[in-house]
Amino acid sequence: MLIEINPDNPQSRLIQQVVGVLKKGGVICYPTDTVYGIGCDIFNQKAVKRIYQIKRRPQQKPFSFICSDLKDVSIYGHISNLAYRIMKKHLPGAYTFIVPAAKIVPKIMTTKQKTVGIRVPDNEICRALVEALGNPILTTSAVTGDAEEAQSEAFAIEERLGRLVDLVIDGGPVYPCPSSIVSLIDDNPVILRIGKGDVSMF
Repeated sequence: MLIEINPDNPQSRLIQQVVGVLKKGGVICYPTDTVYGIGCDIFNQKAVKRIYQIKRRPQQKPFSFICSDLKDVSIYGHISNLAYRIMKKHLPGAYTFIVPAAKIVPKIMTTKQKTVGIRVPDNEICRALVEALGNPILTTSAVTGDAEEAQSEAFAIEERLGRLVDLVIDGGPVYPCPSSIVSLIDDNPVILRIGKGDVSMF
């Protein structure tokens, strides 16, 4: 199923429709500020495992997740004063920040080192989804093992992944470029991947 949502002013009725799918354990494809992503409610273990299968990814490599704002981030990660200042300056934005996980985060979403990757994308649709759902959604690119590259248009993702997911959101074209990944463990910013987000200040 393909649903078109306004990327600048997401319609509340449609956001609630998608949230209904997520609350039932559904898996969706949705736009972010970097790529079209695949996601689900992080607290639905069955849905999370389904995404591992879709991505053909070992469970030793946990996925990142999306929060709606910095206040939301502080619920799911242990944020030091320095990390807070850095994140406040760069979020919303095209970054994934690695921080120590809070106890509330499901084990399947954390590394052996008890860390998590958290995003607050510069995209109104995915932030509205998280806010309406009331907790984070998993995020990973809508690229599977048999795909060569990420797609920029929702209709192409619907063609390729429609039978594997419950719903695809068309939020307009997203020209794929991965987020920059920055570790904020031990108050020592470390760039783990250079992507769309500017890392020159780290």
